Amino acid sequence: MSNQVNVTSEKKGLKNWLKSGKGQQILVIFSFMLIPLLLLAVFTYIPFLKMIQFSFYQMKYIGPRVFVGFQNYIEVFKRDDCFRSLLVSVYYMGGAIVQLCLALFFASLMVFKVKGSAFFKGAMFFPYLICGIAVGFIFKFFYARGFVLDSVLQLFGMNIENIPYWLQDKNINNISLAATSVWRYMGQNMILFLGAMMSVDSDLYEAASLDGANKWHQFRYIILPSIKSIVVLNLILSISGSLSAFEPPYVITNGTMGTGTYFVIMNRLAHENQKVGLACAMAIVLLVIIIICTVAQKLFFKYVFDDGTSDESKAAIRKRRKAAKKALKNEERGMVS
Repeated sequence: MSNQVNVTSEKKGLKNWLKSGKGQQILVIFSFMLIPLLLLAVFTYIPFLKMIQFSFYQMKYIGPRVFVGFQNYIEVFKRDDCFRSLLVSVYYMGGAIVQLCLALFFASLMVFKVKGSAFFKGAMFFPYLICGIAVGFIFKFFYARGFVLDSVLQLFGMNIENIPYWLQDKNINNISLAATSVWRYMGQNMILFLGAMMSVDSDLYEAASLDGANKWHQFRYIILPSIKSIVVLNLILSISGSLSAFEPPYVITNGTMGTGTYFVIMNRLAHENQKVGLACAMAIVLLVIIIICTVAQKLFFKYVFDDGTSDESKAAIRKRRKAAKKALKNEERGMVS
């Protein structure tokens, strides 16, 4: 009898707790978190764990699986096409640097009340809204022999015979493909930079103008120190993203003529050659490389720049302290002499 009374009291206590404000708040939080976490687990974590499992097997999408241990990882490091494709990513890293410089330049122009700035913002951001596959097809015809780019150059007096094959010439085709990424992502980075610049107090610009500072001085001493955390973040994301470039080489050249990036080679092994285990091992290796590059960049920028709370970078502080120590030693030597 006492047990039934205890169970009944516990049920009533649970109902009262659920009806209370704190209980309903926790219930709402749990309900809203359940679906996103479930979707994240089903479409991200479980596939990732399965990919790690598949990397230890020699397998196709359909058929038997043979456990081979670390053989797939060893083959990744032995295959020339796997790590040679990482050298192609250097072109995209160079393009990322150019893209960030252009984005920073245009954002600096827009922040100083340029006429028609709203139109230019929309025009530059529009390429980012286009699907990557569509961008690939656009530039496939843009670079094709005798089409858009060649026609424009001919209007400026260039002979068609002196114009290189933009997609066939191995000396320039990767640069051409990297330029497509610059065109697509430059507007996105410009908007990010512009948003950070607009958060800077406008009184600083007026005070600098009264002191005789020109636009370059305002950019160097006001804008750049204020947005360096965004600059570092965009640089880390751009360089890490360059290692996983896929759409331009896949759509435009299908990875031929030395344009195959790491992702293109991995896709070819997985879907054309049906080497699913090897492709999974390549994906894990790429993940490790991206993590190492990201951590290395973060440590480098942490060494060079401050955390945004100081007026000087750590490198500048170290340089100033060394100069102070050197001056102190010189003074001591002068006193001794």
